[in-house]
Amino acid sequence: MAPGIQTDQLAQARRTFFEWGGAPVGQVPATILKSWSRCRNAGLEAVRDPGIEPVDAMRLREMRQRHEILWRLARAEIELLSSDADANGSMVILTDADGWILDAGGDTGFLDKAGRVALMPGACWHESRVGTNAIGTAIHEQRHVEVHGGEHYLPPHRILSCSAAPIFDPHGHLVGVLDISGESSMPQRHAMGLVRLAIANIEHRYFDEGIADAELLRVHRDPALLGSSREGLLAFRNGRLVAANQVGLGLFGLARGELGRASFDALFDEPLSRLRSDGAFHDRHGRAFYGRVDSAGRQRRATMRTPITVSPATRHARDDAPIFDAALDAGLQRSVRVLDAGIPVLVQGETGCGKEVFARELHRRCARAGKPFVAVNCAALPEGLIEAELFGYEDGAFTGARKAGNPGLLRQADGGVLFLDEIGDMPLALQPRLLRVLQDRELSPLGGGKPVKLDFALVCATHRALDAAIDDGRFRADLYYRLAHHVVELPPLRAHADRVGLVDELWQRLGEGRRLTDDTRAALADYDWPGNLRQLVACLRTVVALSEPGATVTTDGLPAYLRRVPAGEAPTAARNVSPSTDLQALNRQAMRAAIEACNGNVVHAARRLGISRSTLYRQLGRDLRDGR
Repeated sequence: MAPGIQTDQLAQARRTFFEWGGAPVGQVPATILKSWSRCRNAGLEAVRDPGIEPVDAMRLREMRQRHEILWRLARAEIELLSSDADANGSMVILTDADGWILDAGGDTGFLDKAGRVALMPGACWHESRVGTNAIGTAIHEQRHVEVHGGEHYLPPHRILSCSAAPIFDPHGHLVGVLDISGESSMPQRHAMGLVRLAIANIEHRYFDEGIADAELLRVHRDPALLGSSREGLLAFRNGRLVAANQVGLGLFGLARGELGRASFDALFDEPLSRLRSDGAFHDRHGRAFYGRVDSAGRQRRATMRTPITVSPATRHARDDAPIFDAALDAGLQRSVRVLDAGIPVLVQGETGCGKEVFARELHRRCARAGKPFVAVNCAALPEGLIEAELFGYEDGAFTGARKAGNPGLLRQADGGVLFLDEIGDMPLALQPRLLRVLQDRELSPLGGGKPVKLDFALVCATHRALDAAIDDGRFRADLYYRLAHHVVELPPLRAHADRVGLVDELWQRLGEGRRLTDDTRAALADYDWPGNLRQLVACLRTVVALSEPGATVTTDGLPAYLRRVPAGEAPTAARNVSPSTDLQALNRQAMRAAIEACNGNVVHAARRLGISRSTLYRQLGRDLRDGR
């Protein structure tokens, strides 16, 4: 049924139900018909005035204080959605678990119209009070619900078209609802998608403080999604699943009612220690997963500190020194010249392929090596803190601000290098302010204060295809062109020209005198390593930890996911080329293979490779034009 349109079918359905007492099965969605029946059975009159009266300011403050965590975690999403809602003539609404509106924002013109139906903070939209509506019905159904026009129980609400979904805390308890409402005459085609994406972000933030006395498993089948709101979060206490987000439940086909009952052993084929050391393991169905484990009591510290590091230049320890082949070293030298000229450097590559290692080496070699290196993971830092942490704030700028204020990371990077990792995940609302800082080279802290001049070199990194993000409206084109004067593409480990040589060099550093058999070396070199260099290094460290000093490591000493495919069974890029093969030629070969696998679809091939579409065209321009 088309949203916002009072069709003849819907009008007939309302007559059948409200005038004749029938059940118009098939004429309205089953969810709507069940809600109508609940309202009628509860004695709610369909012809009465809604009579919604918002509570006074004092009671609204009490509600917000009572639900402070929900309101705080949802605030960034409300602000971001409000800008879109304002442009689309609609509004975004946050309620508690009983349907009381805690916050609302969007088009002020529509707010005036919505005032007639009290769609404002302090009003209650529980189904028992106002009949069928997206908020109240979503609370009852505990799933996402859309209610358009005359599908509302009370006739005055037919001016609305609403999309709502429930918000759950880590323990599976309903804590609120997020809703986008607009005029029924205006289609809201993408409203539900925006609501569900925002809720995924909110539910992900609930885990920022950690789960007491539990081990938090961050997991997904796609390693590129780890660290984002699309990763699965599962918390285990004494081997029992006690908390999870909806993504985590969905990955394993679990219902919220299984929290507290499902065990780790019932889900996974390998112990938790395997994931902690390897970064990969399998479930009971043989499906491969990637992730990491935050130990009990450490989640909060990791959440607060991992996204940000501030360090001076230091010499490399031998084990941590980067490994660059000739082609990558030449690219590094070019990047040093660019950075020293005051031009930003953008590093692109898959998760785990060494983007931060490249950035730190770039800092070590550039003219600012003696100054600070400030690294910020834009995907891992909670969105509500990004603006304050980046730009700083004055005393009393907002509730919870440190008494002395905060100078901000941009000022801490003054004279040195600022590294913005996963820049593609920076919230859209903050991108214009970063652009202004890059243009003006000065910033004004939150809460006022005198503008501060800045002097830093900028390195950004992302695993996302930013041109696709621009097309999707998730990244500003003007910011991209400010950052992308010099782009460095880091190839994935599977495209490395000499994987055997790389394994040997890493093992020489990490093996502590142990030896690898030829079959073991081949198995390590033949694996595709979806987690790239990070996963390979973690694997080698695990092999060392599980073997005796001076031992010869056979394939039996490798992780199970490496033993399942016999070494040499399938040809790989590493075994099809000699160590002297030109890396650029190998990259082009991998790109052509990806395009062929995607039936010529360049966009899909670029996403599969983890690079931008423009990079594919730049590298294979002539081949693409000639149809080769």
